[in-house]
Amino acid sequence: MLVWTIFIACIVVFLALDLGVFHKNDHVIKSKEAGIWTAIWVSVALAFSVVIYWLFSAVLTENPTGLTPNDAVLKYITGYLIELSLSIDNVFVIAVIFSAFKIPPLYQHRVLFWGILGAIIFRALMILFGVALITKFEWIIYVFGVFLLYTAFKMLKSDDTYFNPKDSFVFKQLKKIYPITSQINGHDFFVKKMGVRAATPLFVALIIIELTDILFALDSIPAILAITADPFIVFSSNILAILGLRSMYFLISRMLAKFRFINYSLVVILAFVGLKMLFSHFIHLPEWVSLSVISGSLVSGVLASLLIPEKEKEV
Repeated sequence: MLVWTIFIACIVVFLALDLGVFHKNDHVIKSKEAGIWTAIWVSVALAFSVVIYWLFSAVLTENPTGLTPNDAVLKYITGYLIELSLSIDNVFVIAVIFSAFKIPPLYQHRVLFWGILGAIIFRALMILFGVALITKFEWIIYVFGVFLLYTAFKMLKSDDTYFNPKDSFVFKQLKKIYPITSQINGHDFFVKKMGVRAATPLFVALIIIELTDILFALDSIPAILAITADPFIVFSSNILAILGLRSMYFLISRMLAKFRFINYSLVVILAFVGLKMLFSHFIHLPEWVSLSVISGSLVSGVLASLLIPEKEKEV
């Protein structure tokens, strides 16, 4: 319990420093700054693998799965890469939401900050619930496996249908529940107009981002649970990947069109972890195999996007 308390306290400190010190004043996040912060968050996440090794070698955390320190580190890095790779689709959706509600780049970091904070809370609950299910009902792992395969199939067959957040069920219901204004008043989430308190586009974008993140977590949480059911490894790898999502958004949102084949990488990753779950009681793959498949899929998708020329569209 002490390990969990220290880890969560560190996350709170990171978030407080982020908004209260480094991003105290609203400003547009340029690619250079986003690149530096992405490198920092990735470095922190990878450095945390040393902590994982120490925790499991010193038996300072509950170890119901009996993992060795080396296996624990490999599972942590694999889980981190899974969450990071599946976040790429999330970046695309966030970009569409910001565009639909005309959120100025000046205030996008603030919206993402509160969105990440909510995501941490929801994912913590989903992870604890998912681990409890797998621990109590072993057959649930097959349900998760089938779900991930179905998600991979849907992703493979999906077309490029344009998604408009303003046509979504969430936005329509939100309009019925609370007054919404199209006016943006600095970084405020609410404004008062003629004595009526109304939500600004920033708040609407925040709510929709929050709910879409929960939908994405329905894929990523089972995917990480396919690697390990150790709650601390699942939680720490997931949260550290989520913390880097904001800087990653500002870094790659402008380059998403270049990564044309990255979706196929995500299909391979989801299909692999789905099959891993379905055959978990019959085939036990070494940890380096999972790490190799996931990292290899990502690298292949990026290289294919950069090296294969795009076909010119017929006029």
